[in-house]
Amino acid sequence: MSDDCGGDCGCGGRDHEHDAGLADPNPDGPADPQLDPERSPGLDTEIEALEDIEVSRDDVTIGTADPGELTAADTDPVADAGHDGLVADLREGAKTERRRAALALAERSFDAAAVAALADAARDDSDADVRQFAVEALGELGGETAHAVARDAAADDDPWVRAEALVALDHVDRAANAERLEAALDDPHHAVRRNALVSLFKLRGEAALPALLDAVDDESERVREWVAHLLGGIDDERATEALEDLAHDDVGVVAKTAANALDVDAGRFRRQFVQSSERDTDDTTSDDRLNRRPNL
Repeated sequence: MSDDCGGDCGCGGRDHEHDAGLADPNPDGPADPQLDPERSPGLDTEIEALEDIEVSRDDVTIGTADPGELTAADTDPVADAGHDGLVADLREGAKTERRRAALALAERSFDAAAVAALADAARDDSDADVRQFAVEALGELGGETAHAVARDAAADDDPWVRAEALVALDHVDRAANAERLEAALDDPHHAVRRNALVSLFKLRGEAALPALLDAVDDESERVREWVAHLLGGIDDERATEALEDLAHDDVGVVAKTAANALDVDAGRFRRQFVQSSERDTDDTTSDDRLNRRPNL
């Protein structure tokens, strides 16, 4: 994942073919790289200490992962695998094989068998990474199946699956999912709350101010950092006051992001943010998968 699906899968404009009868991909284009909760708007500034960057992964244990775990996101071993073989791996393979198959299918043409296998994996696979990658792949596809699966995944037990689900919902139809996005603002995990705020800002623009102001004191510096970033797109005294407070945040990356936001032209920021989120991107971002867990 990147520091800041979210989302969408961050495929960089992969062009999937679709068999007859399947829904067309969402006209908004590829998944939005700005929904990646590992991407940081403040990391282009000087960070004084590594402590300024939050990595909230309570389930990561350094030094205990086996080689398969460490290479599960590498699809090179299945680059030459046939489509039917990937579908079979997704349904019946070992955990690492299922993860690779879900990621690889996101880069292939979709047919009904692949969509069905991805939908089943997103809902029922025992491994959270497989579910996340399957949601990511379907979010890139778009259509009713992706929409239904993402709605279900928004209630997944795993926070990174939920974060990826918001990426998919944003990509497929963020307006239709406004209530789900609002509900996600109370999620216990920072990546989900952050993705919800970004999507609501894209949906509502300056009307997202109340939600952003409510999150100014969020316990997560990742959320506060993105609140500061997004407040830069709102021309309102309350946004300015909030940014002035955030510019004195105890966490350096939050304070510096707020200081930068105070200097931007709100209207220009808002237009550029939405345009860069919506338009197709080139292949330079093709390896940037949203909501990928930190590779510690």
